[in-house]
Amino acid sequence: MRNVLVTYILIALGLSMDAFAVSVSSGICIPDLRFRHAFRAAAFFGLFQFLMPLAGYFAGAAFRNLIRGYDHWIAFGLLAFVGAKMVKDSFEVRTDPTCDEEELRKKNILDLGTLVLLSVATSIDALAVGLSYSLLDQPILTPAAVIGALTFLVCLAGCEFGKRIGAAFERWAETAGGVVLIGIGVKILAEHLSNGL
Repeated sequence: MRNVLVTYILIALGLSMDAFAVSVSSGICIPDLRFRHAFRAAAFFGLFQFLMPLAGYFAGAAFRNLIRGYDHWIAFGLLAFVGAKMVKDSFEVRTDPTCDEEELRKKNILDLGTLVLLSVATSIDALAVGLSYSLLDQPILTPAAVIGALTFLVCLAGCEFGKRIGAAFERWAETAGGVVLIGIGVKILAEHLSNGL
């Protein structure tokens, strides 16, 4: 049980890094960002990170039996793809702590419409993870709750980090999140292959 919880936490941390990076950017770009704004943004990011794995899980349930023989390869592929994309994206993150008007518009978590779009965009990866859990016939409610709760906490901290630390941390977070997801994908694949021997 302890190993399973550690895996849930690692997946949650990996998935939360996109939203964390946005939170850090918002902390950098929005000089008058207050705690209530950070709290609302973190709640939205956490909620969507909770809901997306559930959506992916139930979507995957429709064809789980059709691919049971190679589900571990699909789960590995999804996690590796998501992780590799995060690592790649981390090298495109701005390191300039100043924000022009266009940058502020794209990351303005004070605007509800922008916040919802950012919440959806940063939680698409969680949809793929939910699909992986479905294909592996693993329970989803606890992992989804851990993902949502950790994302909330990480994003709340991210806004503060952005105000105090700056953009260098944003790049590191994206890279670390991607590496964690790739590692978990490799672990899933290795466990299934060794069980088949």
